[in-house]
Amino acid sequence: MTLKKNFRQLLFWFLAFTLFIAVYQNMKGIEGDRQIPYSEFKQKLRDKQITKVSVRPDLIKGEMEEPVANAVSTGTSVANVSTTSAPNVSTGTVVAAAMKKVNFKTRPLTDPKLIEDMEAAGVTDFSAEADSSWIASLILNIGWILLFIFLWWFLFMRQAQMGGKQAMSFGKSKARQQNLKKQKISLKDVAGCDETKEELRDIIDYLKNPKKYQLLGGELPKGVLLYGPPGTGKTLLARAVAGEAGVPFFTASGSEFVEMFVGVGASRVRDLFERAKKSAPAIVFVDELDAVGRSRFAGIGGGHDEREQTLNQMLVELDGFEANEGIILIGATNRPDVLDNALLRPGRFDRRINVPVPDIKGRLEILNIHSKKVKLTAGTDLSVIARHTPGFVGADLANIVNEAAILAAKKEQKSVDLKDLEEAIEKMIAGPQRKSRIISEAEKKVVAYHESGHTLVAKILPGCDPVHKVTIIPRGPALGYTMQMPLEDKYLTSRTEIMNRLCVLLGGRAAEELVFNEITTGAHDDLAKVTNYAQKMVLEFGMSDKIGPITLKKDESEVFLGRDIVRQPGYSNETARSVDEEIKRIVNECYIKAKAALTDNRKALDAIAARLVENEVIDAAEIDSLMAAAKA
Repeated sequence: MTLKKNFRQLLFWFLAFTLFIAVYQNMKGIEGDRQIPYSEFKQKLRDKQITKVSVRPDLIKGEMEEPVANAVSTGTSVANVSTTSAPNVSTGTVVAAAMKKVNFKTRPLTDPKLIEDMEAAGVTDFSAEADSSWIASLILNIGWILLFIFLWWFLFMRQAQMGGKQAMSFGKSKARQQNLKKQKISLKDVAGCDETKEELRDIIDYLKNPKKYQLLGGELPKGVLLYGPPGTGKTLLARAVAGEAGVPFFTASGSEFVEMFVGVGASRVRDLFERAKKSAPAIVFVDELDAVGRSRFAGIGGGHDEREQTLNQMLVELDGFEANEGIILIGATNRPDVLDNALLRPGRFDRRINVPVPDIKGRLEILNIHSKKVKLTAGTDLSVIARHTPGFVGADLANIVNEAAILAAKKEQKSVDLKDLEEAIEKMIAGPQRKSRIISEAEKKVVAYHESGHTLVAKILPGCDPVHKVTIIPRGPALGYTMQMPLEDKYLTSRTEIMNRLCVLLGGRAAEELVFNEITTGAHDDLAKVTNYAQKMVLEFGMSDKIGPITLKKDESEVFLGRDIVRQPGYSNETARSVDEEIKRIVNECYIKAKAALTDNRKALDAIAARLVENEVIDAAEIDSLMAAAKA
């Protein structure tokens, strides 16, 4: 396709250049001929200075000879020019006059004796030509205009179209029809969402075998909404459906419908569905649906907002007076809460399919798929990586495998091993190592005790996630970190587990105060997380005895101008004061508990901190041995 396009461009420029040369040569030839009167032509003919004549009904042209000015010599002749000699009466010498050939043209008059005069003058080369003056006139008058039009179209209009600014086709949809022959992705290539794939298999089966469902009165769903966190594979699922359905598949982005010109979005929606109708049964996939499907009347632009017109047209196309038989709209979004209610009702989006964060089984399947693209060391256990990545989505896991391959290549290894994968996890969570940062011995000791406090509290209190690794090597903005890895995925968290988690977060600040009788700014991120957890316990989870089992969560929906300019918290000032007191009580209680645990195990705290200062990195087995030696 690209080769054919380049060939046409080269052919166009070649023709334009040829036309330019032809016009230029024609004009050059015309301008080079000397215009003489017909009387002068007859006089030169009598003087035998005319050597060649070409006669047309409207023009006579040819060659004539005339002397060269200031080119007279005695007894010699000028090189490369014709000469004639004549005797000089006074001196008796021979003077050679140099002659040159000049092209001429003249307008003819009615002269029946012209041929006789040319024969009498000794003109041996004379001929007649057809009247072709209209061709030269056409080239001279219209050729430049055509050349200008072609250049203007190619340089401006063509480039504007290639840049996506099609001035003459604003209302045309930018949706692209996928080539199913090149589509190699199937549902087998998607892992970690078995229930979602099962829902989509129904759609695929209906498209392949519609009679099986129509016999029982079943109808084709008009819309399928895929929603879930970013990176869970919504677009990949749509591509997999395209690979297996075997029907025309049109893809578009929600942002492609909305332009600065009013009415363009609605026109593009109509054009998209008209294209799909011609190819029915077909699938239309709109990525990032929330860009065009947000709730109407948000107070911005009123009812004439361009986005609202586009949404209204999409609602009509999905379920209006004219039914779209055989067309399925698949929408993908990670913000289903902002979509308009009319768009979500049955009849438009009949199925709303959640694409969740994968569990440990799904993460292992995803890692197995992505690890096929890299060379792994024999015996690499990917289940360890799956267990160490709770909450990671498919895009995160693909990035981990890719980062591990890059790290292995930088080390000039022949394959990717487990250490490279774990290093990629740490790099993704905490950032790259900052080996160039120089830390003084005093600060290094403070950081070591801070991280030892986190580690020791996590080892002492029950229900905490096991400590996998602790280090004081700076990564990203952190001077050190303690990595905890859960043994299994958890979907419910008890109050005791949350309180112990708060104690672990506060363990670093408690260790600083216990050892140095001073506190630093190193715990600012820990304090932010602690405050957030405590607020959720009181306001959302109902885990405060004083406030009770009620939720006081603030409304996080969109603000509508004219209606929600001023929002009330939903509870009184006395309740707000009680909430603040409960949050403070929970944080102080956890801080006292963490400090007490560190005080009771001071020897273990000193041992872990000393080893950190010495080695900078400690793993789980070494932590256990240091704690056992401290108790002995």
